[in-house]
Amino acid sequence: MNRATAVDLSVTIGGLKLSNPVMPASGTFAEGLDRALDFARLGAFVTKTITRELRTGNPLPRVVERPGSLINAIGIPSKGVAHFVEETLPYYARYDTPLVVSISAPTADGFASLAADLSLPGVAAIEANISCPNIEEDGKAFAMRAESTEHVTRALRAATALPLWVKLTPNTGDMPDVARAAEVAGADAVVVANTILAMAIDLKTFKPCLGNIMGGLSGPAIKPIILRHVFQCAKAVRIPVIACGGIASSDDAVEYMLAGATAVQVGTATFIQPNAMEKIIDGLEAFCLHRDIARVADLTAGVVIEEADEPDLAWLNPPT
Repeated sequence: MNRATAVDLSVTIGGLKLSNPVMPASGTFAEGLDRALDFARLGAFVTKTITRELRTGNPLPRVVERPGSLINAIGIPSKGVAHFVEETLPYYARYDTPLVVSISAPTADGFASLAADLSLPGVAAIEANISCPNIEEDGKAFAMRAESTEHVTRALRAATALPLWVKLTPNTGDMPDVARAAEVAGADAVVVANTILAMAIDLKTFKPCLGNIMGGLSGPAIKPIILRHVFQCAKAVRIPVIACGGIASSDDAVEYMLAGATAVQVGTATFIQPNAMEKIIDGLEAFCLHRDIARVADLTAGVVIEEADEPDLAWLNPPT
């Protein structure tokens, strides 16, 4: 490819400039992948989710395949804060690529204290995985309700000056309201979205396939659902939307950006093809070059909606 005519692949999310809009999804990326792809090419690194406590994760089995998808119940295994500071942070310090740290906690105060402790030199942004159970709300995920989302996001915003990304769950009927609540409370971006709650049963044993019974559905099968969520959330907020769900090719990334995403996160595809993110970056540039699009950022919210009568479009802008 003639780099003299290369597309400007850079995007900006909450004041943080990325060289391109492609990054891993939390939980699907680790240091050992540097043997399979060039880390320096990624728009950002997103760590495995870090918790305050040490966690071993859910009982086995933790993963089951289904057509076009994967169901996992990993359970956020974590080696804690000290391991991150002593081992993980120095490893990524060798790269210029921004490091985004994913965190999880069972309470709003827990989120805030973890964000404060991890707002360290070398950390470019905090991604708050508020799809986790909130023990102050009978175990319901923070991101299932606008009120609890606003509460935890305000606590996080007060705890860190770093760019704050809030990762939402699709397991709610109120995602645009939840996204607005995160924006009002100070989030710099929303990540749409985590996995869809799912289940599988082994027909030989009649037992659930996962040791945790239920898990999160990911992969290409969920893309049309998350694409719709991205489109609706992008209509509801002014802050950037980062798409996450079934992205396996540059065409998937383009589709999400046209729906309103500023950047994309790649997860399950990396398990199948470790260099999937590099291929997506190359494909994005080729797509834009072929269509004389000078900046990949110009794709965002570029979907063409045909003219229609006002009542037909009412669902695009639900009452607040």
